[in-house]
Amino acid sequence: MSVAPHLDPTRKHDFAFLVDCLDSNPNGDPDNGGMPRTDPITGQGLITDVAIKRKIRNTVAMFNEHERRPGYEIYVEAGVALNAQHERAYAADQGNATDKKSAQAWMCQNFFDVRMFGAVMSTGKKDKQAGRVQGPVQIGFSRSIDPVTPFDIGITRVTPTKQEDVDAWNDPDPKKTEGGKETEMGSKHIVPYGLYRGAGHFSAPLAARTGVTSDDLATFWRAFTLMFDHDRAAARANMALRGLYVFTHEDAFGRAPAHTLLDLVAVKPLGDASARSFTDYGTVEIHDADLPAGVTLTTLRTIAQ
Repeated sequence: MSVAPHLDPTRKHDFAFLVDCLDSNPNGDPDNGGMPRTDPITGQGLITDVAIKRKIRNTVAMFNEHERRPGYEIYVEAGVALNAQHERAYAADQGNATDKKSAQAWMCQNFFDVRMFGAVMSTGKKDKQAGRVQGPVQIGFSRSIDPVTPFDIGITRVTPTKQEDVDAWNDPDPKKTEGGKETEMGSKHIVPYGLYRGAGHFSAPLAARTGVTSDDLATFWRAFTLMFDHDRAAARANMALRGLYVFTHEDAFGRAPAHTLLDLVAVKPLGDASARSFTDYGTVEIHDADLPAGVTLTTLRTIAQ
């Protein structure tokens, strides 16, 4: 039984995607107080590869909670030490590995993100390591089409954090009241609007090494299309995947350079930071008539203009 081109792990895939952000913080920079990441020269917004992969991991973990399947655990998971994951590969009731090679094979078989993204598993006890795996899926930074204008918005909370501040504020003694407070101030960091473009790549030869299947690719694409719907937060209330375009080559090594394919998905810049909605950009141009021989295009998510 043949599978759809974009689900075939024996073929090379390159993909472009569009993400937009409305009154949200798409990816805060911890070195800059959590402000949205920007290119200091151009003013364009940035979203790291790590942020995208975290959302994919979280979504796959939700799938696995709803319908548990062997091989779809997540290696890089909040609250779980990485070295403890390696040690599971050697546990008699789990991986039962006898050396680094067999431990690595078990890690690839058991953890979805190790199979897809790779992992450095050379930490921990010397006899409980699993080496390094180069993953077939690589995602770069996403960059906004135009400059963005991050805002730092002040907010007020109706109660302070510490009980002693409440007690001091309510104390009838004026001298003690001076040391208390009724409310606390905070801030939210947002981008009024930004349309971000990103790209990724899938290597069939590397996928063969880690054991990627058609089901893995189906899970990956499904998680990609749903990841923002299940990542809502006060700071990320209005983020959406506006387009996901997969270019599939007819062989494992590719029929055309990736950049020439990704350039076939074009968004015309406005040249400033005035955009406030996706419709401000008009039509996303898909030059599918210019596809090279041996390459097919699958559109997995697109929003009517």
